[in-house]
Amino acid sequence: MKVAVHHREGSFSDRWIAYCAEHKIPCEVVSAYGSDILRRLASADAFLWHWQHGSAPDLMMARHVIRAAETMGLAVFPNTATCWHFDDKVAQKYLLEAVGAPLVPAYVFYDLDTAMDWIDRTCFPKVFKLRRGAGSKNVRLVRTAGEARRLARAAFGRGFKPLGGYFGDAATKARRARRRGDVWATLKRLPRSLLNMYRANFQIGRERGYLYLQDFVPDNRFDTRVTVIGGRAFAFTRNVRKDDFRASGSGSIDYNTDRVDRRCLRIAFDVARKVGAQSIAFDFVRAEGGAPLIVEVSYAYLAGAVHDCAGHWDEPLAWHEGHTWPEEAILEDLLGGVG
Repeated sequence: MKVAVHHREGSFSDRWIAYCAEHKIPCEVVSAYGSDILRRLASADAFLWHWQHGSAPDLMMARHVIRAAETMGLAVFPNTATCWHFDDKVAQKYLLEAVGAPLVPAYVFYDLDTAMDWIDRTCFPKVFKLRRGAGSKNVRLVRTAGEARRLARAAFGRGFKPLGGYFGDAATKARRARRRGDVWATLKRLPRSLLNMYRANFQIGRERGYLYLQDFVPDNRFDTRVTVIGGRAFAFTRNVRKDDFRASGSGSIDYNTDRVDRRCLRIAFDVARKVGAQSIAFDFVRAEGGAPLIVEVSYAYLAGAVHDCAGHWDEPLAWHEGHTWPEEAILEDLLGGVG
C-alpha cells in the first residue's frame, strides 16, 4: 500500500507524514499543483490533501484534482462528498436542505430586484454572510432593511473582498497572540501576512452577484462544535465574544461535556452519514425553543482543538476516554477502506 500526500506545513499533512513514517507505510510527498500530478498518483493507493480556503490555486483546482484521483480508483481524503461544499455557505444551504437537516433558515438571491423585494417584506435582524470565510470573517448582523439594501447594492455592484482586511477582528487576534505568548512573532509576520492577503484577494476576486442572509437566532451565549470522523464525534462549546453575537473564531473554548446537547451529536452523525462525509465539523446554535440548528459545516478545522477533547462519542453515544489526533483518525479510516 502506498500513500501520496500533498504537504503544507502546519496542515493535517504534518501528522499524516509522521504517522506513515512511524508505521512504516510507504509515503510519497507530491505537489498537487504539478502539471504531472495524475501521473505521480498512478502508482499510489491513496491520496491526501488538506487544501485550504485562503489559497486561490486551491479554490481553483483542488476539487478537480480530487475528483480525477477518485476516477483513477484512489482512496482520497477529502473525497468529493466531503469537500465539494467547503468554504461555500450557499452550497451548504442546498446540501443541508437536500438531506432534511435542521438548519438555520437561509436565503440566497441572484438578482438585485428580487433581493430588494424580499428585503421589503421580511423582518430583521438578519445575518449577512459571504460564501467564503472562516472564523466569523465576512459575517455581520444586519439590523434594519436600510442596512440590508446597502449590502444588496454592494453585492450586485462593487462586491466584497473574499478575505476581508487583515486588521478585521484585531482585538480577537491580539487576544490569541497573547494567549499563545507570541505577540512579537505575530508582529514580525505582519508584513508577509498583509502581502499574502493582498495577493489572495486579488487572485480569488471579489465576491459579487449574490446576496446570502440567515435568520438571526438570539440569546445564544455559546455555540456547539461537533466534529464527526467516521464513527467518532468530538464536541466542545465556544463562548460568544464580548458585546458580539458570534462564537466562531472567538478562541473561547469550553470542553465541559455537560454543555454539549446530545441531540447535536445525533444530528451530526445522521447528516454526516447522509452526505457521505469522511470528516465534517458542524456548528450548532439553539432555536428559541431549545432545538439545535446547524449554522454551517466544514471539512477543515483546527486539529489541536479537536485533539484537546478528553474523549469522543461513538454512534450509539457511548463515551470513549482519551485524546485523539484527528489527522491520524482520518488516515486510519482511509487506509482501513483500501484493499
